[in-house]
Order: sequence, then C-alpha cells, then structure tokens
Amino acid sequence: MRFDLTDLRLFCDVVEAGSITAGAERSALALAAASTRIRHMEAALGAELLTRSRQGVTPTPAGRMLLKHARGLLAQAARMREDLSAFAGGRSGEVRLLANTNALTEFVPEVLSSFLAAHPQVSVDLEERLSDEIVGLIAEGVGDVGIVAGTVDTGALQAFPFRSDRFVVVTARDHPLAMRDSVPFAEVLAFDLVGLERSSSLQRFLTDKAARAGRPLRARVQLRSFDAVCRLVESGVGVGVVPQSIARRAARTMNLAVIDLADDWAVRELMIVVRDLDDLRPSARELVKALRS
Repeated sequence: MRFDLTDLRLFCDVVEAGSITAGAERSALALAAASTRIRHMEAALGAELLTRSRQGVTPTPAGRMLLKHARGLLAQAARMREDLSAFAGGRSGEVRLLANTNALTEFVPEVLSSFLAAHPQVSVDLEERLSDEIVGLIAEGVGDVGIVAGTVDTGALQAFPFRSDRFVVVTARDHPLAMRDSVPFAEVLAFDLVGLERSSSLQRFLTDKAARAGRPLRARVQLRSFDAVCRLVESGVGVGVVPQSIARRAARTMNLAVIDLADDWAVRELMIVVRDLDDLRPSARELVKALRS
C-alpha cells in the first residue's frame, strides 16, 4: 500500500470533522478528489477505513489503527520540516493551538500577537474547541498546545497555569437579582438559566454544583457561545453564569447587571496543557513559554 502525506492528512481531517465533506474543506481539497483518495486508500488496504451513515463517518477498527499511525507520521514530518527550514530560510514551524471560548476571546489574542511579532518565522493554527474536546485532542496528538478550564480532568497531560478568572451571574437590569452585589449559587437556582450547550464542561460543572446543592438546574435554553448567552439574558429569558471577563466586556454594549458569585468555587483557573513539553517542537515550546509568561 502507498499512502502519501496528503492522504494521511486528509484521513485525519475527515475523522476529526466527522464527514468527508468537512474533512475535504479542512484539507483544501475538492469533495470529489477527497472521496477518490479515501476510496483508493481503502482499495489499497483491502478493508474499509470509514463507516458511513447519514450522521457522517466514523473510523472502523482498521481506520482507528491508521489514524494512530497517520498522526505519528504527520507529527514526524512536521518536526522534519521545522528542523530543516532554518537551512532553507523559510518558516521554522507551525503550531496548532486549541483554546476554549473564554481563553480565545479574552486572553489569547494579546499573547498571540506579541508571540507572532517576536517569531515572524512561526505560524499558528488557532482553533476554538470545548475544554473536554481539547484534552482529548491534545492527548491524541491532534493539537500541540491547549488551553482549558481548570475544572476538566486533564488526565496524563502536563498542565501549567495560564490565567485566573471567576464566574459571575449576569441578569437583565430589571431582574430581582440585579441590585445584589453578590449571590450564592443556591439562590441563582431559583431562576431559569441561560447556559452553554449540555455537552460543555462548564454546563456539566454547574449541573454538578446544582446537584450538590440539592436543587435542579432549570436550563431554559442552551447555546454554544457566551455572547449568545448574554444577549438572551439581556432579553429577559433567564439568568446566566459566565466568566467575569466575558461579563464585563458584554456589559459595555448590553444592558446587563453583573453580580459576583459568593461561592468559593467561583474562582476560575485556565490551564495550558501539552502531552510532553520536552517532546514538543521548538516553535511549540516557544509558544508555551510565551503563554506561561
């Protein structure tokens, strides 16, 4: 069998995206060309690599084995390019950075702009993901560096402090809580909540805190972004629990009240995660250094 790096990159993109169409877009290939490459890979192997359904594609056992080796080979190829680029006078590397919504919106841009200015030979592929997704993708070698909420289990990954934030409550200006300086989470549970989607680490975290308080979390609507949460809160749909940095920014343009959460767990830590700092390519190690500083 003969698989080139384009085949391997395409296969990884298809599996990560969950569809051949989306994978082709990530690989900058036409759908017909991507489909042909996948079929040729399966023909060369003599086994199906993907299970196809209306919901998308998932790797077969053979596909999972190929995915593991493909990621390793692509990482080695990237390291080779980076090591040789200094001799060719080109870029010294590309780093794939995965960040959750809070980190990407509030903290990463400033650090990244300074890093790129200081390292013009490095490019950064930045992608927004949920914290749980980031942990899995870094562990699998899909990303080089991740920034996640401190509330998620980072497993065997190496983790370093990044920034501190805290949870606050946002309400419409005419809400009963709007005049409070602080409020315990147990009292917030008396009201309908506008939150992130059920699969998000923050939503699961808040659901667990509600269970520990012996009260249900009355999720009126669940969304994917903090900005959307704040806009529905402003409309009076319910109250929201969001990072303080997000709330302050939203309050500049929206008619919102921001109330501190009185609970000890309201302090929010963001963490940098990598598989192995010593094993990272030089450009990725330099990015981690910039983030930690």
